[in-house]
Amino acid sequence: MAKKSWLTREGKRRALVEKYAEQRRELKKQGDWAALARLPRNSSPTRLKNRCSLTGRARGFYRRFGISRIALRELALLGQIPGMTKASW
Repeated sequence: MAKKSWLTREGKRRALVEKYAEQRRELKKQGDWAALARLPRNSSPTRLKNRCSLTGRARGFYRRFGISRIALRELALLGQIPGMTKASW
């Protein structure tokens, strides 16, 4: 489990990205790079990090499911992901 401080920081970044998304789009369209540079640094979408929605783990993230590989395996073994079964041969 990731530290709570990491998760809250990431949540704040996501809120800033959402808040300034339209403004950033307009400034880019106008080509006003100076005004774009004055926006908060964390409002840039490139500063976001994909994290598991269950554990907060940053590595081994599956975009399709929004969770880490470890959480995915645990849910699959419990049968909570439709259509996914453990391979056996």
